[in-house]
Amino acid sequence: MADSFKSILLVDDDLTLREMYSERLKAEGFSVEMAKDGEEALSMATELKPNIILLDIMMPKINGLDVLKKLKEQDETRSIPVIVLTALIQDREKMESITRGADDYIVKSEMMPGEVIEKVKNLLVTGSKTDKPKEQAATNPPA
Repeated sequence: MADSFKSILLVDDDLTLREMYSERLKAEGFSVEMAKDGEEALSMATELKPNIILLDIMMPKINGLDVLKKLKEQDETRSIPVIVLTALIQDREKMESITRGADDYIVKSEMMPGEVIEKVKNLLVTGSKTDKPKEQAATNPPA
């Protein structure tokens, strides 16, 4: 993949939402690949190593929380930032997403595509929280 643009893996079983977000992200200069379920997401994430993953929770085959867990367990995908997308407005899902390694959590019904793009851009600047302890340890050695 070219370094001049950032790649995004967009994972959602809803074709309409995938196309809407993909169109908006591409208009902002992102390269977007799409997966329709958890199995496809895991395969594509390992193969493509995108700069960021937008991951729906409620999906067939493997749900998004299980995909997130597997992504964070694999060395080759652990450091990829993940934003969880969901139609659910439940604190339990939000907490579980965050504890499994999600970098952000978006309720689809509350967030306009432009706001999602801003969250993506911000996360690309700050990076995944999964790598933060290693980075901090390297820059702040024990006294």
